[in-house]
Amino acid sequence: MANSPTAGQSKRVDVALLHASRNAGIAVLYQDHTLHTVWSHNLQPPWAGALEEQTGEGGFLPEQQADRLVAAKKNVLATGNSDGLEVSIADNSAGMRWFDVCIDADRSPGGQVQGVVVTVIETTEQKRREQTLKALLREVSHRSKNLLAIIQSIASQTGHYSGSIDIFLERFRGRLQSLASSQDLVTSSNWRGAGFRELVVGQVKRYSNDTEHAVRILGEDPYLNPNAALHIGLAVHELAVNSVSYGALSRVDGHVEVTASKIKGPDGEEQIALHWSEIIDPVADASMRKKRFGSVALERVVPAALNGNAELEIGVDKLQYRLVMPQANFELEQD
Repeated sequence: MANSPTAGQSKRVDVALLHASRNAGIAVLYQDHTLHTVWSHNLQPPWAGALEEQTGEGGFLPEQQADRLVAAKKNVLATGNSDGLEVSIADNSAGMRWFDVCIDADRSPGGQVQGVVVTVIETTEQKRREQTLKALLREVSHRSKNLLAIIQSIASQTGHYSGSIDIFLERFRGRLQSLASSQDLVTSSNWRGAGFRELVVGQVKRYSNDTEHAVRILGEDPYLNPNAALHIGLAVHELAVNSVSYGALSRVDGHVEVTASKIKGPDGEEQIALHWSEIIDPVADASMRKKRFGSVALERVVPAALNGNAELEIGVDKLQYRLVMPQANFELEQD
């Protein structure tokens, strides 16, 4: 059985506990039955004055929180039961700060409540982490719903214009893989979006090992928001698949040219015009080629999602696609 500590040992233990509480950022004070502070430890201003407050008028704490704190201490004095509350304080230099305040009764040797021990622990960093996590979860939920809506649209359009289940599966898988590729770029940027050039190269690279020769990108390099990145990635996928099958990328020496240009909209708003151009094998009837091409995605789905407009032109020996989208979909790199 351990021996009872001597007075000297008790003093050293008390000192050690005080050091430990200070290192842990814990403040402690003792108040008597009149709520007058007898002693305190590690109580940083302006908390010292706040814990002395009897009302919230003109004090450090908002009136409602000061009254709650006083009421909690009086309740502990009256009942002897521990109590506690969370306090939030607006700090001009640090923003909002949060604290957990724990109140315990101090009893005399005869068992009478003679004061309260108040412990203050700052929980600001924990609270901010919780808020950040909640915001991220809301964002993930929002993004997931948008992504599911895009997939549903892709499935619907692919099914509507596919003649058989095999054709549907082939096109749908390709479009999902395109979406996944764009999504990887968006995710790696912490959901900010993706650079236009990086997006185009990433989509064409899935069908050509020599992207440096296969695709020539000119003009601006707008930074696309997540929604624009996913839909423009889908448009580039459709263009690349067609090019590999029937167009310039089906030839060893073929290449496509992609340009992004700043233009002014009808109301003076800055817009971006994206232009894809390539030389294709001559055909007698260009309209038949367009029917087997993903023109619905390019001319309807993508521009509608970006609040823009698009036009696909397939001539006898040349293919051009032009997409115009408003400022809300992108940012331009600052000079």
